[in-house]
Formats: sequence, C-alpha cells, structure tokens
Amino acid sequence: MNDVTKEKRKLIDQMLKMQKEFIEREHKEGMAPVDYWIGNDEHPVQGFKEKYDELATQLVDLAHKEKGSKR
Repeated sequence: MNDVTKEKRKLIDQMLKMQKEFIEREHKEGMAPVDYWIGNDEHPVQGFKEKYDELATQLVDLAHKEKGSKR
C-alpha cells in the first residue's frame, strides 16, 4: 500500500467515525437542522460540517494526486 492510499484510508476511517458519532448523537438526542447548519459554540456538533468538508476535500485531492488528474 503506497503513502497516498494509506492517507486516503486514514481520512476515510476518520470520516466514518465522525458519521457514526453524529448518527448516534442524532438518534439519542435529536438534531434540529439549525444545530447542524448554524449551531453555536456550546452545541456538541459545532464545527462538524466544516471539519467533515475539510476531510472530504483532502480525500478528493489525494484521489486526484493518485490518478494524476486535476480538478
């Protein structure tokens, strides 16, 4: 497994963990759309969307690097 593949695997694992934690919290406590989209500093999912988007962008960039393509 090359370094790019290892890094992609790491990002995917982190994203899956985040998804699992988010879904568990949503099922247990409920989630208003405003909490996800806007939220506030005290809400447990504050910054979730931004962090997940950041990881997804890194994953796409690595996939392009691996294939030698550009976005």
